[in-house]
Amino acid sequence: MPPKPHRVLLDRVSGYADEAAAYMRRRRIQRKPFARLYYAGGRASEFAADSTAGAELFVAASGVIDLAGKRRLVTKSRDGKRSESKRGEGKKA
Repeated sequence: MPPKPHRVLLDRVSGYADEAAAYMRRRRIQRKPFARLYYAGGRASEFAADSTAGAELFVAASGVIDLAGKRRLVTKSRDGKRSESKRGEGKKA
């Protein structure tokens, strides 16, 4: 007795979903943090987070992010007055 038509389609879709899940699982296991540097000539280099150069780059990037987070935002209201606030502060909803 041949299988019902919708069963064939369901089996095919399930097979694709299983393959996709396995691919994502493998990718998640292999994914490791890294730092990538781009040079002026277009060349790029990658450094693993557990290497010496990679660790130094992560520390430097953290400093840049902290510095960017501390800048003050200057905004103009409708009446033309300027006001400053630290980034991240503001109206709370």
